[in-house]
Amino acid sequence: MNFRKRFFQSIITCILIASSGYAELQQTDKPEQLPQMNSLPKSDWLLDGSPYKAEVYRGKKNDELVICNGLISRTFKLIPNAATTGFDNLMTGESIIRGVKPEAMIQLDGSWHEIGGLKGQSNFAFLREDWIDKLEASPDAFTFCGYEISQPVERIKWNQVRYHAKDAVWPPRGVHLRMDYKMPELSQISISETMDSNVGRKRLLYDNFSKAGESWKIHTSKSHPRSSFINEGKFGEIYTPANTAVYAERELPEGTKLVEVQIDAGTDSSASWGPGIALVYDNTVIKFYLRPGGNANNNGVAMFGLTVGSNENAAAGDRQKPDLSKPCNLRLMIDDNKIYAQAKPQKGTWTTCEEITIPADAGKLKSVRVGKTSKTGGADDFSEPGNPVRLRIMEFAAYGSIDTNSLSEIRKQNNNEINVSVHYELYDGVPVLSKWITVANRTNKPVQLNNFKSEILAAVEYSSAVEDRGVKFTPPNIHVETEYAFSGMTSANTSRFSVHWQPDPDYRTQVNYPRMNPCMLEVRPELGPDMEIAPGGEFESFHAFIKPNDSFDRERNGLAQRKMYRIISPWITENPLMMHVRYADWDTVKNAIDQCAEVGFEMVILTFGSGFNIENDSDKYIAEMKRYADYAKSKGIEIGGYSLLASRRIGNGNDVVMPEGKRPTFGNSPCLGSKWGQDYFRKLYQFYEKTGFMLLEHDGSYPGDECMATDHPGHKGHGDSRWRQWQVISDFYKWCRSQGVYLNVPDFYYLAGSNKCGMGYRESNWSLPRSQQVIHTRQNIYDGTWQKTPGMGWMFVPLTQYQGGGSAATIEPLNEHLDHYEKMMLSNLGAGVQACYRGPRLYDTDQTKQMVKNTVDWYKQHREVLEGDIIHLRRPDGRDIDYWLNVNPGGKEKGMLMIFNPLKEKAAKSIRVNLYYTGLTDTAKVIDASGTMKTLKLNRDYSIDLDIDVMPESSTWYVFE
Repeated sequence: MNFRKRFFQSIITCILIASSGYAELQQTDKPEQLPQMNSLPKSDWLLDGSPYKAEVYRGKKNDELVICNGLISRTFKLIPNAATTGFDNLMTGESIIRGVKPEAMIQLDGSWHEIGGLKGQSNFAFLREDWIDKLEASPDAFTFCGYEISQPVERIKWNQVRYHAKDAVWPPRGVHLRMDYKMPELSQISISETMDSNVGRKRLLYDNFSKAGESWKIHTSKSHPRSSFINEGKFGEIYTPANTAVYAERELPEGTKLVEVQIDAGTDSSASWGPGIALVYDNTVIKFYLRPGGNANNNGVAMFGLTVGSNENAAAGDRQKPDLSKPCNLRLMIDDNKIYAQAKPQKGTWTTCEEITIPADAGKLKSVRVGKTSKTGGADDFSEPGNPVRLRIMEFAAYGSIDTNSLSEIRKQNNNEINVSVHYELYDGVPVLSKWITVANRTNKPVQLNNFKSEILAAVEYSSAVEDRGVKFTPPNIHVETEYAFSGMTSANTSRFSVHWQPDPDYRTQVNYPRMNPCMLEVRPELGPDMEIAPGGEFESFHAFIKPNDSFDRERNGLAQRKMYRIISPWITENPLMMHVRYADWDTVKNAIDQCAEVGFEMVILTFGSGFNIENDSDKYIAEMKRYADYAKSKGIEIGGYSLLASRRIGNGNDVVMPEGKRPTFGNSPCLGSKWGQDYFRKLYQFYEKTGFMLLEHDGSYPGDECMATDHPGHKGHGDSRWRQWQVISDFYKWCRSQGVYLNVPDFYYLAGSNKCGMGYRESNWSLPRSQQVIHTRQNIYDGTWQKTPGMGWMFVPLTQYQGGGSAATIEPLNEHLDHYEKMMLSNLGAGVQACYRGPRLYDTDQTKQMVKNTVDWYKQHREVLEGDIIHLRRPDGRDIDYWLNVNPGGKEKGMLMIFNPLKEKAAKSIRVNLYYTGLTDTAKVIDASGTMKTLKLNRDYSIDLDIDVMPESSTWYVFE
């Protein structure tokens, strides 16, 4: 391996300087010894990416690293802590980011920790170069301590047992940069944030509101005769219209540094008048509160709010939402001129929602208010009081400072040998950066990784709308997805569990008035992982893939996404011709194998409803299936079968136990961590190890269902249930990839090892009349290949009746509907798309056999270009010809135009075809279906004007060289 190491071993010693918080850089091997970036290539990377090589370079300054491939670059400043200070789209010349964030965050044992990052940027609308050297390290953040450069390694073993793209390379070529961080010395703030309020602090006041106390001064609203802080004799229970002020206030003793309240929000539905806690100073009020009614920009979802004087932040702590079904704890922690607004669910952990700077003219802290105060923490009511609500203030406490002895003892108890590495992979020839983290536990006790954020980007916003009046914001023009993906056939759907575009609370100068523009990227799991890391153990997150776009053109962005898949999951270029045999008995399967071998099909699948049962692990059944596989192999055919995982009920405590109010994605589903789930996967592994089967069609794969059960052997509880189940399914798919087992999975599991999922169609459409099925087929392919390569999506051809429709919908008898059969084959294979040809046979007469064989031979002759990317030219609509162009700029056949005429009369016309993505520049050799060749000169926009002549209800094609 060409392995280059630049590891700071006692090179960067992070010494926190009390006066400035900066770190001192001591080094024996310097970043400036890395190569310097040369001039950037100018060619179009979508046509030829070979000039764009990924490398790590020295930056403009001695304390900078740059990872770059000529298409995108990411710049890291290394002192006083490591942080991304530049992320540039070199294709457009624009900055991707507008500010500096931590490189990652982890939640350990309930406490959040920043990994790297710099503080002090005053305006997050842009990042000026002269600001960067003035930014400071947070004393509580993990500290950068070294880096290492190497080549990418395979994250999945790919056993390349069948035909795939000739230029597929695995692992991908590029560069891997690992940046290492160590846990800092614990400060007073970081300790306070992790601990309950009473740890290390003297309690100065406490009230559980069991009886009325003389120390509290009660304010009640005049808007309603029953407004009260004592409802039905219960002190602390508030009854009042939603948008009114009812609260209790008392003076605070000298030395108060923390106040805490527990609130049951009850039926309160207010927003700015939501219940909370407020610190009253001479000249201002600082209020932290619950907003049960959310705000106008989040569809009324409950959230936290914060007001400092007259300045309201109606989206405080918008990275998290309070669970108002249970009591919630709020506290305000004072440290010098800062106040930390923190929240905790009843049985959860404290999280800082906002960090506030106390106004310089605030004056002296005087008192505290608990309950419902006005928008500014005062006593006034809203002009529209609303309906009466009932809620309860349950507990209040005030504490002093953490004393020095307690701080030392806590520091002593907290071993800080937790190491975090942030990994970046940049690939040759494509603007894609992969990022993930590893967390190593070097202590002598286990730690709990509750959650993590592996990427945090303050991205430049897509647009700047002043108001949001029901029109959804578009996130930045960056494609992001992870392998932590399920429950959908598109990356946009499946990435919702890990890719989050949300408002940036630091971006206070944005044009959008409520500051809700979703221009901050967080890559994190919604739930969990809640994994224990044993002493000496290590945790690895899922991998994120970030692809900035160089255009707003749908086709170009789709081509870029498809090229990304070819590089980071090249097994998607495996694209075997497959028959779904309708019955699993020996005679039918043997006949199907023989027919596939005769006409050039490559795979037989024992389809759903065939009688195949992969869960039958008897020796007799395994031996019978091995007989099938051995016979198929003798004929040069691979064989596989169907299994249903989710969307079924198992019972006996093996199904997922969803949280209250939620249902499983498919209505019913087993838990993969249950005893049944463990046994099911044992059977799957065993089946493929013993039989020689080479495909699994895994229907209803794991859709991301949570599970509240605590007696399932595969997970401990709710917090780790999704992560553990995802591990089970993704580990199995990765194993299949290593064994060469082909995977048809109707979910977006490509990055975890799957080969193919549905192109996208409605199953009931295959019961429509045959002529309509052809149009639907072509529409489905046209629509499904904007982001999928042809080989990534399967289609469907019902040789026998499927979901009704009778004789008008079916192809059988095949010889009686040969014309339609050929149209369906050409529509699919003429796009490089494989369909599930479902029936008991592929042909019934010699004439049928010859048609199928001729079509397959034609496909294999042009396979390389047909499995290239589709350029979308005219969508099928049944009213005129439709056509698309498959392109392969690196091949001899650089393009193939497929045209279909659905009309009952001949179509003769001239069409304009843009050949830019074929890579042709001046002239094109054009070869039609009859083999006639002519040379055409390209127009200045790389298009040609092509005279076409297509017979009624038929297809034709043109090859471009």
